[in-house]
Parts: sequence; C-alpha cells; structure tokens
Amino acid sequence: MDNFTFHNPTKLIFGKDTLSSIKEEIPRFGKRVLLVYGGGSIKRNGIYERTLRYLADIGAEVTELSGIEPNPRLSSVHKGVELCHKHNINFILAIGGGSVIDATKAIAAGSHYDGDVWDIITKKAEAKSALPFGTVLTLAATGSEMNPGSVITNWETKEKIGWGAPCVYPQFSILDPTHTISVPKNQTIYGIVDMMSHALEHYFSASPNTPYNERMVESLLKTVMEISPTILADLENYEARETLLFCGTMALNGVINQGMNGDWATHGIEHAVSAVYDIPHGGGLAIIFPNWIRFNLDKTAPKMKQLAIRVFDVDPADKSDREIAEEGLERLRAFWKEIGAPSRLADYNIDDSQLEIMAQKATPSETVGRFVKCTQADVKEILRMSL
Repeated sequence: MDNFTFHNPTKLIFGKDTLSSIKEEIPRFGKRVLLVYGGGSIKRNGIYERTLRYLADIGAEVTELSGIEPNPRLSSVHKGVELCHKHNINFILAIGGGSVIDATKAIAAGSHYDGDVWDIITKKAEAKSALPFGTVLTLAATGSEMNPGSVITNWETKEKIGWGAPCVYPQFSILDPTHTISVPKNQTIYGIVDMMSHALEHYFSASPNTPYNERMVESLLKTVMEISPTILADLENYEARETLLFCGTMALNGVINQGMNGDWATHGIEHAVSAVYDIPHGGGLAIIFPNWIRFNLDKTAPKMKQLAIRVFDVDPADKSDREIAEEGLERLRAFWKEIGAPSRLADYNIDDSQLEIMAQKATPSETVGRFVKCTQADVKEILRMSL
C-alpha cells in the first residue's frame, strides 16, 4: 500500500424521512441560505416544498439559484458567487445530484476568493477557505456528496476540469433513498455506470499489496451489478434504490481506495469529450472505459483477469491470462449494454472530426493516467476505437 492519511469530515445522514435534519444542521452556520438546484425536478417530487417549509421553521432567509446544468458551467458558478456576495450568504444548501453539488463547491470556494474562481479550478490559485454548505442528494452516481472533488465546464473555452480542495467537503449530506425513486431510467443507468467507473478507476492501480482494497472494489461492483436489473425493472423499488445510493457514496468517499492510487485517465478523456460535445458523463464513461482497458491490455490484463474471475464469473480453465482478461472485458461491456448504456460515440452523433482537439484537452500535461501513462497519440487512438 502507499502511505496515506484519511480524513473525511462530512456528516452522512442516511435513511428515509431524514430531510428535516436540515433544521438541526443549518442553524449552526447561519440563516442566510443560498438554495442551489437544477432543472426543477425537486418541485415536481415535493422535495423543494418540504425544504422551504423546514427552512421557514428555522427563520432562514432564502435566496435561490436554479438551473444548474448536468455538466455544471462556470457561468452558473459565477451567478452563485455574485448572489453570495449580494445577499451576504453564510450557508449554501445544494439539492440535486453531483452536478449541483459540484457547482456548489465552486461557488463556496469562489465566495471566499478575491479573483475569478476559474483560477482555483485551473489550479492557478489555491482554495484556502470556503462558505460552509450541505447537500440533499437526489441521484446515486458521483459520490460528490462525501468528497472534496468537483468538475466544472467552461463552455466558452470548451474546457471541463476536475479540481478539489479540503475546504469543500460538505458539512453534512442527507441521503434519503425516497428522493431517488423519481429519477428516470436513463439517469439511473448513467449513475450505475458512473459509480462502477469510480470503482474501476481505483482498481487499476500500481500501488503494491492492496488485497483488501481490491476486495472492497469487487464487492461494490458485484453488488451494483446484482441490484441494477431490479431497479431498472422497478424504478420505485426502495430496497434496491437504498443499496445503490449507498454504493454511489462509498465508491468515491475515500474509504475503498486508502493507500491505493487509481488511474483516472478514463475520466480525463471523458471530460475532454463532454467539454466539446456536452454528453452525459456516465454515457461517455460506458463508451470509453472498455476501450481504455483494451488499448492498454498488455498492462491491464493482470487486473482484468482478477476482475474477470472474481466479479464477472469467468471460468479460467484452459484459458490464457489474456483470454481470461478479454472475456472479462467483454462481460463488462455486455453488462453496460444490457442495462441500456451507450457503447459508441456515434450514439451521440460524434464523428472523428474533433479527435485531435479532444486528445489535446485530455492531455494538458504530456500524459494522462497513473497506472498507464497515456500520451496524446494514445488518447486519440482510444477515442478512435470508441467511435
């Protein structure tokens, strides 16, 4: 294992009928609240109305920022920062999925920074403090509710950049599985792919001696694969939604990858694609991840072989290590296709006209990835395989 320090300060409040917890949690920070949310689904499913009622109970002064995009944009972050300054906000409450939470993290950090928050996102400046914020999660996917990471898109420059800082851990996150029951099938599928991809990014690690971490990743993957058909056949199945919600958080809150630094090239490549074409993150990962594994199979085969046997139930008898790895890879690809995830960039009407630009954006340094260092030429070929 690599040396590590683990500290996660986010208070996780999990279970049915936990939304009212905001009445106990928020007053510790103040009563001038910025409420951040997306396209309005929280108004249709009743979460918005209940939240306002609980905020009224504590005498909160509420300012709203709605319309956060699925790939949250810098322009929305700028609006949030302006509102925080204008209304002297002392707490932010994010209600939504990872995109809303990611935008909130940038707003929180930008509100404590004298310059443009894009400086922090592009790592030209460091976020040393941030407005406190909490989250009410409505989508099982990104894990942003219990980590200090965020991804923001600058649509003007066609850049989608991941960043993070210790000061942007949520103070608390409320995870009520009933809040995810109204999530439509396509977004549920993208969430399944996203959390599985987080687990896979951890798994492809060069860190030595990580048997327990690997078993945790394998357990998470098997659990998600086992419950996915149940959810997709019955979107209102509470028990399956409950399990999926917990898996999404555990996939990226730092627990399963302590001492095991993953690769993350696939996420970098997908960010480049969706920066140019604005496609769903989970959809892009479903397309790119199998092709990253296959392109780098000389190096990924040992890990993929282990996954193939332990997770995808491949019978290793009379097969070479590479054959086992390839069969496991095809079973991963088949599972994602079976649940309805896209398998080709052409599914989003993406052709080869922007391959060079996307490869450049994916490799701001000479290479991308830790387990396998992919050059710009490598990324271009992975993208070509994904067409």
